[in-house]
Amino acid sequence: MKTSLVIMAAGMGSRFGGGIKQLTPMGPNGELIIDYSIYDALEAGFDRIIFIIRKDLEKDFKAIIGDRIAAIAPVEYAYQETDDLPAPFVKPADRSKPWGTGHAILAARDLIKEPFAVINADDYYGKTGFRLLHDYLVETAADPSFEKMAMAGFILGNTLSDNGSVKRGVCTLDEQGNLTAVNETFGLVKTPEGAGVETEEGIKPIPTDSLVSMNMWGFMPSFIKVLEERFVAFLEENVDKAGSEYLLPEIVDAMIKEGKGAVKVLPTPDQWFGVTYKEDTPAVKAAVADCIARGIYKTPLFD
Repeated sequence: MKTSLVIMAAGMGSRFGGGIKQLTPMGPNGELIIDYSIYDALEAGFDRIIFIIRKDLEKDFKAIIGDRIAAIAPVEYAYQETDDLPAPFVKPADRSKPWGTGHAILAARDLIKEPFAVINADDYYGKTGFRLLHDYLVETAADPSFEKMAMAGFILGNTLSDNGSVKRGVCTLDEQGNLTAVNETFGLVKTPEGAGVETEEGIKPIPTDSLVSMNMWGFMPSFIKVLEERFVAFLEENVDKAGSEYLLPEIVDAMIKEGKGAVKVLPTPDQWFGVTYKEDTPAVKAAVADCIARGIYKTPLFD
């Protein structure tokens, strides 16, 4: 069975100050975080890469990332634009903010015909999550009456920054390992004891082995139809609300509560890292160097 990796990269320009050229190389030969994710996904068995980008970033994106990846794997592009709305909806004149991660996946609706995984472009996930998601997608039969989904669950302690507080979606699971809720938690910090949450009364401890969502999902192609239908309902209530976003975690959470879908949480022991703060960059580079020293990655990464 064919599988695709969908990489949400439409926000890369804004995340790094307006220009994709400002992305910082993390590997010794100029490799970016996205290169390691693609390498791991291809190794796990994913067959094709779908980049979701903005049209105005296309030239730079292809020159810096896309053309290199196209030399080693099939690559396709989808374009997330704020005026890509179903009739009769029209983008408000003052709307500049993207419509969110659910809308990003809809940008690739004409390309996604097989089971697919979704990741952020600027996060490092490790090898295990890709392998677990790929195997789940291949082994899970589609059921048109019930949407089956998956999510890589990361250990909270493996996702914290040394340089400040972070927000994480802390997961609760049922006895079968299915997701029951994702609780967006702000102010998570490293502590001498492990992890804690910043509150008005001080830092309250939280188990470091809590599983959290890092936006690494697995879906069946039927999920596109779900996104289309729910996007119409979202726009009916929110099209004129500045800053409103159609977000994957909220869509998935609603499906769980309505009994219309289930998310299998696939725990991964791998270290997640990303550049939440610019001060994180040296630590990310050191982590990549350590992976190379331990033989996890070769250098240069791609021949």
